[in-house]
Amino acid sequence: MKENKKRVEAITLSSIMIAFAISISAICAVMPFLNLPFGGGFTIASMLPIIVIAYMYGTKWGLLTAFVYSIMQMLLGFNTVSAFFLPGDSQMLWYRAIIVCLIDYVIAYTVLGFGGIFRNKFGTRKALVLGSIFAISLRYIAHIVSGAIFFGTWAEWFFTQDGFPAWGEKILEIFSGGSLATVYSIIYNGTYMIPEIIITAIVACFVTRIPQIKMRDEV
Repeated sequence: MKENKKRVEAITLSSIMIAFAISISAICAVMPFLNLPFGGGFTIASMLPIIVIAYMYGTKWGLLTAFVYSIMQMLLGFNTVSAFFLPGDSQMLWYRAIIVCLIDYVIAYTVLGFGGIFRNKFGTRKALVLGSIFAISLRYIAHIVSGAIFFGTWAEWFFTQDGFPAWGEKILEIFSGGSLATVYSIIYNGTYMIPEIIITAIVACFVTRIPQIKMRDEV
């Protein structure tokens, strides 16, 4: 009976947190200044609710919650996702499109479930802040891999745009091929993922003051 009550509580709270995360993400998505022209954009700590669940209930439950969140994010990004499959400039071979979806959505958001990896190792504030940095950094790495493999052809164009800092030319002189694609992916994805990491870590400091945020038994 106690186990059932615990599971119902975890499911209910996780559902609320997923809805909260999606709401923040959706609101930020309609704010042009938060989004990049070729995909990606930072939010106001939209992933923190998922990380909080991972901290409260442990990594196993956190990964399950984050996986559900990843599917919801893929559905919300239907216009972007469908462009990979439909005729047009963004169309890819079907298997490449599937891999992009797996990396940029399923893997990139499911790794948020590792946000509770530092529970039992530090106090609540430190554990949540470090967990946020670690989990979102994993998402950043997923986007770097996807960007380098599938979108690296944009690299030369990206570094030669009007208004781009002069060091863009230096990068083109030093790097080429796969290494250039990787540098491009690190920089491009970093323009929104690094602010996301910083914002989430700052907000996490304040969130820990909420008394309801505490460790539960792992589900």
